[in-house]
Amino acid sequence: MRSSKTIHVISAHAEGEVGDVIVGGVLPPPGDTLWQQRAFIAQDQTLRNFVLNEPRGGVFRHVNLLVPPKHPDADAGFIIMEPEDTPPMSGSNAICVATVLLDGGIIPMQEPETRIILEAPGGLVRVRADCRNGKAERIYVQNLPSFADKISVPLEVQGLGTLTVDTAYGGDSFVVVDAAALGVQIVEDEARDIARMGVAITDAANEQLGFSHPENPDWTHISFCAFCGPVKATEAGFTGTSAVAIQPGKVDRSPTGTAVSARMALMAAKGQMKAGQTFEAVSIIGSRFTGQIIDNTSVAGRPAIIPEISGRGWITGIHQHMLDPDDPWPDGYRLSDTWGAGR
Repeated sequence: MRSSKTIHVISAHAEGEVGDVIVGGVLPPPGDTLWQQRAFIAQDQTLRNFVLNEPRGGVFRHVNLLVPPKHPDADAGFIIMEPEDTPPMSGSNAICVATVLLDGGIIPMQEPETRIILEAPGGLVRVRADCRNGKAERIYVQNLPSFADKISVPLEVQGLGTLTVDTAYGGDSFVVVDAAALGVQIVEDEARDIARMGVAITDAANEQLGFSHPENPDWTHISFCAFCGPVKATEAGFTGTSAVAIQPGKVDRSPTGTAVSARMALMAAKGQMKAGQTFEAVSIIGSRFTGQIIDNTSVAGRPAIIPEISGRGWITGIHQHMLDPDDPWPDGYRLSDTWGAGR
């Protein structure tokens, strides 16, 4: 075999959502901060295209690049590459990265608990892992400060009429809708409709409502639409179903850690949830993340929460992605049958 490029990847998923991890073959991108490195990857597109486009990638795949941390307290840094974005943070990807670091022996595992600090482009996330028999069995991620943005505002969506929506930040930016009000059931058979509607709602929210992170002027859009099912009380707090539509038109298989954080921030802002309570989010495939408000804080003067989310991750394989120098599609390709299915 011959190759002009070889990238080493440990593949993983967190509660169903793919989050592969590049562990070799790529130099750290230029930049004095992880945010600058993220910006380079987003603008340059070379690495994103190689690992996300077909034939090596696909709309279902997220890929994380391990990089040396910039913050002195961090053990490792990671840059998240999603189908159409390079975001500040991702809960499922953080769980995948922690699982690969520990199960793959990159960071020494301590049983029964290992504590590490990861640096995402959006900031530090503290991780603890329940470990037994050489396996990180459950990953707990203290996420970035999360906050409600707009509550109960009207949104016009072509074909759907006027919706009442919320917007929030949970490490990434969301427009949040009531699934029942749209006649949506969060079940596998409705995934295509959820993806299609979610893209339309996200596009409309960016046009009409917008988003601007008060401490990060570079983050000025809404990334996702979260369809939320009814909330039920439990002994420890609450539970509910949800499905997140990801651009350009797929549904997150996991409950989406940043969505759980954003939803808890909205519930706190509405007086429905307080510090110490938990929220168990159930995904479209029945997988679960558990969220907890561990503290209250503020972001640029607005009320916010410190959320913790937890879930399980598994390694699914080891891959070496190569590029034959005669390959006529060195950057790969995207077709609208899958990449534009939500539009």
